[in-house]
Amino acid sequence: MGKGVHIQELPGLGTRYDVDLHSGGERVSIVVSRDGKRHLYVFTSRGDEPAAVLELTEDQARKVGAVLAGTFFVD
Repeated sequence: MGKGVHIQELPGLGTRYDVDLHSGGERVSIVVSRDGKRHLYVFTSRGDEPAAVLELTEDQARKVGAVLAGTFFVD
């Protein structure tokens, strides 16, 4: 997918995307489930356990992705 992004199929569950943030081991893992949910895991360089975990619906994930991509929303 690109430098620093690794993709792994999770049979029966969905797809995992690992995004390397720094050479120090910081990364974000996103699991896109077949049911549309997204699980976001934030890992620091200090261990294998995530420092934060979020479960997002498909709609919530699209909103967060749009903000990260630089899209602005008007209510």
